[in-house]
Amino acid sequence: MEEKLLLGKNVADSIKDRIKARVEELKLRGIEPALGILRVGDNPDDLAYQNGAVKTLESVGIRVDVHALSSDVKTQDVLEALDRLNNDNNTHGILMLRPLAKHLDEDLIRNAVLPSKDIDSMSDFSAFKPCTARAVIEILKFYKIDLVGKNAVVLGRSTVIGKPVALMLIDESATVTVCHSKTKNLKEVCKNADILVSAIGKAKFVNEDFVKPGAVVIDVGINFEDGKLVGDVDLDRVIDLVSAITPVPRGVGSVTTSVLAQNVIDTIKQ
Repeated sequence: MEEKLLLGKNVADSIKDRIKARVEELKLRGIEPALGILRVGDNPDDLAYQNGAVKTLESVGIRVDVHALSSDVKTQDVLEALDRLNNDNNTHGILMLRPLAKHLDEDLIRNAVLPSKDIDSMSDFSAFKPCTARAVIEILKFYKIDLVGKNAVVLGRSTVIGKPVALMLIDESATVTVCHSKTKNLKEVCKNADILVSAIGKAKFVNEDFVKPGAVVIDVGINFEDGKLVGDVDLDRVIDLVSAITPVPRGVGSVTTSVLAQNVIDTIKQ
């Protein structure tokens, strides 16, 4: 079983090694890469993601400045905080933790982020791909999984993962089908996939009925079942069929913050 697992740690370590070398070059030029994190309130999920991001970025030499606003803040106050980060030459990337509180105008706020600093593709105009979507491609490339001409099926059409992953797979010359809740003959469509990417948020939804023998399965799902973190894919039921699969945990999520760090570095011109 272990030999079939596409472990995220190996990919993340590779990304971090190249970032460290780049950070050293930048610091020799007097540039200290820095990320500004904007957080509204103290949502436990936001704090957990923030702590993971800080740990990863600081481990490769990127400074992280956290800007925390109260949960009852007004939209205008968030916009003003973003404006300060947009105009701060010592802040190279901006990450805003979402979703925002319902009383805030999230569309207005996210599209106020400067596109050249929008390292997690929050706005409609970002210069970057969403970090989780890019993490999927990083895993496939690291493990030398050939995508050219392959049938790829993406389960889920969200703007955060499903749609950007589909476009990135197309860019790698795969033939891509995007499935969603209205897709007819879903199992049959998935069973034609050489590469199956699941990002639907349904615990253990994908079983052996969805998977073609020899397929590569990328599980982006983050779900909790009986207090345990599980993916969209029932690993135990498909492991004998697949040629390779990302586990949950230890898979895609392990790579996301490293991609975030890479995006910060990519904001800095050569």
